[in-house]
Amino acid sequence: MDLLIPIKRALISVSDKTGIVELAQSLADAGCEIISTGGTQRKLEEAGITTTEISTVTGNPEAFGGRMKTISFNIESALLFDREKDAEEAAALNIEPIDLVVCNLYPFQEVLKKGADFETLIENIDIGGPTMIRAAAKNFKYVATVTQPSDYTELMVQLKSHKGALTYDFRKKLMTKAFNHTADYDALIATTMDKEIGVNSLRLGFEEGIDLRYGENSHQAARFYKEKNADNSLYDLNVLHGKALSFNNILDINGAIEAIKESTRPACSVIKHSNPCGLCEGDDQAELLQLAWAGDPISAFGSIIAFNKKVTFETVQFFELNNEDKSKRKFVEVVIAPAFTPEALVYLQQHKNLRIIEFDAASLTGHMDLRYMNGSLLAQDTDNELHNKLDVVTEAPVDMEVEQPLIEFGLRAIKTIKSNSIAIVRFKNGYAQLLGMGAGQPNRLIATKLSIEKSRENLRNEYTGAAEDFEAYVAEELANAWLISDAFFPFADNVEIAAAAGIRKIVQPGGSIRDKSVIATCNDLGVSMVFTGIRHFKH
Repeated sequence: MDLLIPIKRALISVSDKTGIVELAQSLADAGCEIISTGGTQRKLEEAGITTTEISTVTGNPEAFGGRMKTISFNIESALLFDREKDAEEAAALNIEPIDLVVCNLYPFQEVLKKGADFETLIENIDIGGPTMIRAAAKNFKYVATVTQPSDYTELMVQLKSHKGALTYDFRKKLMTKAFNHTADYDALIATTMDKEIGVNSLRLGFEEGIDLRYGENSHQAARFYKEKNADNSLYDLNVLHGKALSFNNILDINGAIEAIKESTRPACSVIKHSNPCGLCEGDDQAELLQLAWAGDPISAFGSIIAFNKKVTFETVQFFELNNEDKSKRKFVEVVIAPAFTPEALVYLQQHKNLRIIEFDAASLTGHMDLRYMNGSLLAQDTDNELHNKLDVVTEAPVDMEVEQPLIEFGLRAIKTIKSNSIAIVRFKNGYAQLLGMGAGQPNRLIATKLSIEKSRENLRNEYTGAAEDFEAYVAEELANAWLISDAFFPFADNVEIAAAAGIRKIVQPGGSIRDKSVIATCNDLGVSMVFTGIRHFKH
């Protein structure tokens, strides 16, 4: 078999006419006959490119308002017959081969996005196009099929390089794209039609899968895929430096990005095992990194750190990567930001294994959360809301104009912490900081105790005053902090534990049958409580 197939005859029928004139001219210059239809033919003829009307090949007129154009024995035979085994039969039937199909389909997806009515959707279901594409793709040994304008340039390069012919490998690559194109097209139509009759169905498509270093554990293989047609995808991480990513790296990178993607001020997250062990918002990036790190300096070892603004040299000096005392160098796995100054990038590259990733957290706009489990799939909307109210339900007053920014920072934090979860947040010199948290606990009491314990530990680490004054310092800091709960308090015991530790301000969704009892306890203990109306479980 000759691996090069001359393109002597091409059929062009496209809805998206991007780049089609240039491609057709390239084919014509190579001596290729061009068969075309309807609007495509008019566009090519207007550009001075000679074409053959499709009806002269089919032997039938275009009919039924354009529903019948290309479907015919002659067209499908010209695409499908085996050029070796079937050559005599094709000649006897007067079937002249077609070597190339250039076709993209009726714009079903586009009209669907525009909210078209049912009848318009039906008219935008292509029948002849998929038939031609599949026929040509099946016979890729002899026929090429192009479904994406992005492939036109390579096709033209091949034509020029091989004197009007295309290679086997290129035709094979086009074949895989063609079958994926029709599969995605039919999947969208199928789910849309299901919806019309009240049936919930979901068909997913992923591509560009790459092997990762390993899975959650080194004995597990892992791969990473990109969702087809995703407007923005985590897959599009731009790795500027460092060793290959693992399964766990990807999970933690996603957690780091999720923790800051809704922040409008400069922000930094420090992530370990998908949870933010440090989180801070403020004006000076170098300062907020230090405060985020201080949220849990021990857990920050081997962490993943994300920023939502360009990273500067002043910021990354915090890692002390070139300190002669190696014990003072801060080890992190990944640093993520929308951009890095040249000086910051050079500094970070001193660590040969550190992954430096360019990615803008704010670009993520995904609207679905999917989880595959043992032959089944859970699907839900992403948790994109903070609260639907901020109601002060206790006697102790809250100056919401002053406190709302910190409350909302706490809610952004709690959304990204595994349930059951409690976060304690504060303002420190104008910076919103995650002071302590308890994550992934089987009951909220343990999470509350852990968050208080971590907060006290962090306050002890930062305290520089006299030992006898430490408890007064803790009392002052915790009294000004907010305790944020991911879900309602079913009993008053969480309030009692928090109040005993010095907490005087609590945020929770509300909605328990014992809300009145919880509120009464707050009133007895002088604790302010705000209801948000929205729970933030994260499992």
